[in-house]
Amino acid sequence: MQKMKLKDEVIVLAGKDKGKTGTVEQIFTAKNKILVKGVNLAKKAVRPSQENPAGGFLDVERPVHASNLALVSPKTKTATRVRIEVRDGKKVRVAVKCGSVL
Repeated sequence: MQKMKLKDEVIVLAGKDKGKTGTVEQIFTAKNKILVKGVNLAKKAVRPSQENPAGGFLDVERPVHASNLALVSPKTKTATRVRIEVRDGKKVRVAVKCGSVL
C-alpha cells in the first residue's frame, strides 16, 4: 500500500517551495517523484500553434521528489508521517501525529 495517493493534500518540506501545500496530481513510481498542483512551477517555451498563435512562455508544474513531501494531517493541518495499520481486516493509512485515518 502506498503512503501517498492521488488527491492527497501534501506540504513541501524542502526546496524553493518550502511550506507550500497542494494536491497530488500524478505519481511517478519509477523515479520516486510526485506532481503537486501549484508547486515547483517552471517556465516552458511554447512555439506558436493554432491554439496559441502568439507562442510565448507557460508556467508548467514539475515533479517533486517524494522525500521532500509530507502528508497534511486532517485534524492538525500540519505535516505528518503515515503508518499502515490493519483495522477490521483491511489495511488503512493512519496519520502518526493525530491517529486519524486518511
